[in-house]
Amino acid sequence: MDDALSNLAAELGAALKARGYTLALAESCTGGMVAQAITSIAGSSAWFDRGFVTYSNQAKVEMLGVSSHTLEKFGAVSEQTAIEMAVGALKNSHAQITGSITGIAGPDGGTSEKPVGTVCFAWAEINKASSMTTKYFTGNRQEVRQQAAIELMVGLVNRLNGID
Repeated sequence: MDDALSNLAAELGAALKARGYTLALAESCTGGMVAQAITSIAGSSAWFDRGFVTYSNQAKVEMLGVSSHTLEKFGAVSEQTAIEMAVGALKNSHAQITGSITGIAGPDGGTSEKPVGTVCFAWAEINKASSMTTKYFTGNRQEVRQQAAIELMVGLVNRLNGID
């Protein structure tokens, strides 16, 4: 595993422990890459509750409660879907903070409106407003997925440290 992912996972764990929080994740295009980075850290069971890998739209609906209307109107790769994924992970776990990723890692699947490398993120936390963003990454499939995993963890660390 990449050192950047390992280092961020350790930093995220320290920030979660400092707040007394546990984390849940909702991953689509990264297929559990963030959860893998986190669970490679010894002792992560103290601060990592669970991860949802919801690659299909059906899984997003069934496991996270994403609205089929949202998927039809905005698509799986949208900030609207990302926020419903993050909120769904919060509702369906014992975590106090969640992050979600949904995107197009390529090499196929992109459109002119949503090219390959388009990735949407959201973060949800108890008693705090949720946030979301879209990023555009370049590179091959693995590089897009890795950049997305890093972005999600950076967002979680920043949120936990009061840097929104």
